[in-house]
Amino acid sequence: MNNRIDHKLYSKEDKPVKFSEDMLKRIGEIILHYPRERRRSVLLPLLHIAQQELGGYLSVDVMDYVASLLDIHPIEVYEVATFYSMFHLEPVGKYVIEVCRTGPCSICGSERIVDQLEKILGIKTGETTPDGLFTLKTVECLGSCGTAPVMQVNTVFYESLTSENIIQIIGDLKNQGNNKPLETKWVDLF
Repeated sequence: MNNRIDHKLYSKEDKPVKFSEDMLKRIGEIILHYPRERRRSVLLPLLHIAQQELGGYLSVDVMDYVASLLDIHPIEVYEVATFYSMFHLEPVGKYVIEVCRTGPCSICGSERIVDQLEKILGIKTGETTPDGLFTLKTVECLGSCGTAPVMQVNTVFYESLTSENIIQIIGDLKNQGNNKPLETKWVDLF
């Protein structure tokens, strides 16, 4: 078992972090929808905004900034950001591949899918390809046990994965490359 810490939660870069005035106004409007005693409830939408607007991942500086906006302790932000797999604590590729690793997917071959993706991409789980195109992660249940094994690439969902369709999916994404953003859609591979 690998016990090293794979994220940079402990390294503060001390880079200036600030939302634009328009974004601060939008955030202020979002915060108004929550009672003051429930201020932490706005944390999830704020982390999504921060990740999208401030570099694609949540550095310690970004999380500290979000904590200051909500007047909460930074550890409260760290707890949430490290719990949910949709938040990235370090830079990720254009395409974040998340393979389900829970029981049903594992029984149906998700470990073989991860091994194949590692070989095709030339990286290990938790790493990003040198060209910045792909990041490979494993995650807990993606909620489609009946069509296992499954994976998600950004917001596109793939079911009933096989060695053949993995090759096709990665090939399509490589061809799409930097030409256009990945479309959001449900992909049924039956």
